[in-house]
Amino acid sequence: MRPSPDRQVGRRRESAPSIRDVAAAAGVSYQTVSRVLNDSPKVSPDTRQLVLDVIGRLDYRPNRAARALSSGRAKAVTVVTADTTLYGYASTLRGIEEAARTQGLAVGVRVVESDLPIDVRHAIDYVSDPSAGSVIVVAFDAPGAGVLRALPDGVPAVAATEAGGLADSTRTMLYLDERQAAAEATRHLLDLGHRTVHHVAIPSETGTSARQAGWRDVLETAGAPVPPVEPVGWDPHSAYLAGRELAADPAVTAILCGNDDTALAVRRALYEAGRDVPGDVSVVGFDDVPGAAYWTPALTTVRMDFVGLGRACLAAVVAEVTGRERPEPELAAPRLVVRESTAPPRRR
Repeated sequence: MRPSPDRQVGRRRESAPSIRDVAAAAGVSYQTVSRVLNDSPKVSPDTRQLVLDVIGRLDYRPNRAARALSSGRAKAVTVVTADTTLYGYASTLRGIEEAARTQGLAVGVRVVESDLPIDVRHAIDYVSDPSAGSVIVVAFDAPGAGVLRALPDGVPAVAATEAGGLADSTRTMLYLDERQAAAEATRHLLDLGHRTVHHVAIPSETGTSARQAGWRDVLETAGAPVPPVEPVGWDPHSAYLAGRELAADPAVTAILCGNDDTALAVRRALYEAGRDVPGDVSVVGFDDVPGAAYWTPALTTVRMDFVGLGRACLAAVVAEVTGRERPEPELAAPRLVVRESTAPPRRR
């Protein structure tokens, strides 16, 4: 993510202090600085004067996009995402759009094609324009995470991320506790009597996703063997090929899949190999897509509140640019929905 010759992407220029520079110099949060700029009554007179003094000393100029949104001159939110069709991405986008509608905000979408520097720079250039309004980054993957890291400080933004967020970003990040959910799913399979659980893992920004971490935590705590992870892409065909390899191993009796599309492809590979689900192999998915309850057998999977996550992101970014108190996210905790695709292993 190299800056172009005439602008620094994701890096402050010395002549243009950011809202975080003001916050650091005043010893307050950047949300407090935002409240001062927007005349919020939730700031004490002493703190307000301190912040104003620092603003004057640093010659800080408030970000145009934030001011435009808070003053009503531009009522827009831009969502940056690498995908608009996969269930988690699409449902998060749906939550953002539903919440924005109630706020009278228009929602635009900017797709970042990859994590290559040129694609990240194009996305950054687009959202840096004040007309883009505030920004919500869906950073479930490397392209989204690349944009989040490179965003200039002056662009008001929040992000939806994997559980735990990005360690190298100070932006507001919201997420669902998928690590705990993966642990619950793995524990369910061990409790049924399976010796271990294999994992077909979807791509992750970190390479070791929260879902993978939760799976591994439970196996290690239980003293169960930890099989090699089967990494696949977002496409079902790669999951199908991984499923064929697992189906060929008679020792495999339980599989945790990174999402429901992956589970469907693995289920097909098991069927073609003559291995019954759940008689020979138990399968657990992730996300609980609408059709999961109607598969044969109905899929045991983890339900994820992506729509709620999108709504919470919209509320958080509005609070950031207006200086209001950020509401506590109302997110349903991920939970395991047990259906027909899991059962105790057959006795040998």
